[in-house]
Amino acid sequence: MKTTLGACSALFVLALPFAAAAQTTVDSVIVTARPDSEDPAVVADARRRLSETPGAVSVIAAESFEDRFALALDDMLRDAPGVFAQKKWGGDTRLSIRGSGIGNANHNRGLLIAQDGLPLNEADGYGDSQIADPLLTRHVEVYRGGNALRFGGATLGGAVNMVTPTGKTALYDNRIRIDGGSFGLLRQHVALARTMGPWDGFVAATNQTGQGPRSQSQQNIQFGSLNLGRELGEGEIRFTLSGAHIKQEINGALTAAQFAADPDQAAAGNVANDYARDLRGLRGVLSLQQPLSETLAVSAGVYAVWKELDHPIFQVIDQESRNYGAFARLDWDGEVAGRRADAYAGLWARSGDLDSRFFVNVRGARGALRSISYQNATALDLFAEGRLFVSDRVAVVAGATYGQAERDYRSVAVPGVAGTFNLDAAKNFDWLAPRIGLLWEAPDGVQVFANVTRSAEPPNFGSLSPTGVGFAPVEAQEAVTFEVGTRGRRGAFTWDLTAYHAELEKEMLQFSVSPDRPATTFNADETYHRGIEAAVDWRFAEAWRLRQSYTWSDFRFRDDVQYGDNRLPVAPEHFYRAELRYDAPAGWFVAPSVEWSPQGAWVDFRNTLKSPSYAIANLNLGWTAPNGISLFLDLRNLTDEAYVSNVQPVILAGPTTAAYWPGDRRSIFAGVVLDF
Repeated sequence: MKTTLGACSALFVLALPFAAAAQTTVDSVIVTARPDSEDPAVVADARRRLSETPGAVSVIAAESFEDRFALALDDMLRDAPGVFAQKKWGGDTRLSIRGSGIGNANHNRGLLIAQDGLPLNEADGYGDSQIADPLLTRHVEVYRGGNALRFGGATLGGAVNMVTPTGKTALYDNRIRIDGGSFGLLRQHVALARTMGPWDGFVAATNQTGQGPRSQSQQNIQFGSLNLGRELGEGEIRFTLSGAHIKQEINGALTAAQFAADPDQAAAGNVANDYARDLRGLRGVLSLQQPLSETLAVSAGVYAVWKELDHPIFQVIDQESRNYGAFARLDWDGEVAGRRADAYAGLWARSGDLDSRFFVNVRGARGALRSISYQNATALDLFAEGRLFVSDRVAVVAGATYGQAERDYRSVAVPGVAGTFNLDAAKNFDWLAPRIGLLWEAPDGVQVFANVTRSAEPPNFGSLSPTGVGFAPVEAQEAVTFEVGTRGRRGAFTWDLTAYHAELEKEMLQFSVSPDRPATTFNADETYHRGIEAAVDWRFAEAWRLRQSYTWSDFRFRDDVQYGDNRLPVAPEHFYRAELRYDAPAGWFVAPSVEWSPQGAWVDFRNTLKSPSYAIANLNLGWTAPNGISLFLDLRNLTDEAYVSNVQPVILAGPTTAAYWPGDRRSIFAGVVLDF
């Protein structure tokens, strides 16, 4: 294993973009300015659009994950450089870009999750990664850091935009898919796509059940999607309706001793109190894309989201939320003083309210009422960016986001419950996040870029009120990020290389108080995040491709009174993935891959405990028949390595600290897809 990994590492270093050979593969995650004739039209258009960004961006086509057992965001984003997407349990993925929300105890913070260009985040900034279904995704766009400005995003991490299939972009009329394997996992999926004159439609449903790799891991999940569109001249109007019903048990983090003894066990408290997260949600969107002239176009949409949560953990959390929003953007493409130029400007307004009740957890059931609160959030982002080519090859880019947010909170005294009281509280935040950059493009499409971006992130309710009683003294996080990079395709090589350095003030960091309590958030004084995000595809023969991605993450305190220059926990310093794929003319393929974390990740802010390093090997193979049937096998962790995929941050680790989230052991999955 060490020899294989060393060879792959050497290939990554040596695979610089200066050799000649064949075309790049259709499912590449890398954006290039030069079109790829093998890309489906919708993916090629996304790559062209994102190549105008003077910063780190990626496009991930569904072709890169549909021939394996992809269950959640971590599977879709596996090969995207700079993205830390690792499963904790079920569909709960710790998702972070450049250290955004890296210590968040649950779900997502500091990163905008969007669908079809419209935000999925709730009004207070909370993001839920569990509602993503890879089988309902045509491609994924990743905007790292300040490059998410076109969504109004002003956070450190950027944005992940999942684009759903339509009747036009789906590559089939009818699809039936059945897959499953280890841990009792079974999934069924059906989809239909149609075009009828100016109309098009797509409808699909997914059903997923399983026992999970550890005890207390049972799941029962359903996803559904309806996407209807109608052409309006050169534009279109579209209505989408999506729903999710998710029931998942939570197995919990383990101590180092528990992990060494039996990594497949569940935390005793999670089993005794039947920890779980049951969610029902419905989202409706009405969107419009319409050219107004040869140089001006508008994109706009309104959306509404309803969610109901039943969440037995340290207490039983019962919440119902409603979120509403509107998004609009004007895109212009023309000339300024005879020079090529383009620009966009827009707004994102949203409002959300949440009714919350906490109960005593009695073996997963609701006991006595402990707290009642009502949380309301509103926010507005105004954003604009322009690009002017000062020469045929060099563009200057400048833009900014202005945002404001309000958090209103009301709690109600519960008779007989100490510590509950009638309270009305409000906090207001506002910020200006400017951005400036340069983009140089060679005649063959190779690009070099650099930019400086300010980011800001107000705390969400999970940070302000983790126990549902009152506000904590948490302030908004601010940062300035410097970024430089290059991307392109030359000969056999397609590459994407970015280096960044972010100076943060009042970074919101979280730590676990105890295994049965929610995490507490505090503001650090000064921290910095710096790193390298690299990906190289090497098509060294017509049927062979070597894909590699490497992320270096150096996240630290700066002269902190308590922690000095210690590293921040959770993210490993080095993370490497590689896949070697052979596509035979007869329609079959074989693709071994490796994932390597050579040093593990720190668990605590005092840097006394680090998770073990690991390397796992996988094998993916499949066959596509001429009649529309395709088969695949997905073998994971072939050596049955016991490894830690994620850690829960604490102040100081001890022998009873439950901080290790074990990764999945050896498993095998298989699937059959019928397109007709």
